[in-house]
Amino acid sequence: MGLEQSQHRFHIRQKLTPMANRYVVHAAGPDGGEGKIVAFAHQKRLALKEQLTFYTDESQSQVLFTFRARQVVDLGATYDIHAASGSPVGTLRKDFAASLLRSTWHLRPEGATAETTGVERNRVVALVRRVWDLIPFTDFVPFAWPYHFDFATSGRPVMSVEKQLGLRDRYVLDIADETLDRRLAIAQAVALDALQSR
Repeated sequence: MGLEQSQHRFHIRQKLTPMANRYVVHAAGPDGGEGKIVAFAHQKRLALKEQLTFYTDESQSQVLFTFRARQVVDLGATYDIHAASGSPVGTLRKDFAASLLRSTWHLRPEGATAETTGVERNRVVALVRRVWDLIPFTDFVPFAWPYHFDFATSGRPVMSVEKQLGLRDRYVLDIADETLDRRLAIAQAVALDALQSR
């Protein structure tokens, strides 16, 4: 069993390696914990144009989908998500101006007319994170306090991403919208970690 549209909860863990960020995505098991791996992402560090490739598992033998920035340097970059076949799945982008106070993202499934907006849930945590980033040498000490994002379309909940308490980056993705492509949802959840400081 791989990635299925019927799956509603996923657990995402970052694995740090010297030259790349890697993310392991598990479907929730029957007990609510980590079940089977449904995706594995690989992001090269220091790439001129941000790109992540998602595979079906850690063997990296079969591409599941990709996302890539349209421009090399863009504060409000748009990222295109494509299926393994190359067909478009959707886009996501960070709203630079709104993110000065609270991180804000927009995602749009391919062919959709309405955009889904995700906002950092807690204003106080958002402010503390920004102050943390200004303190010298905190690049080497992760921000361990949890922060969460809620995504909605016209006030209707679509999905949420909750960072778990701890030094390792772990997230729980819950999808409320039956129609949301799971690849787009997973790409957005990983982007909240991989691209958050950009």
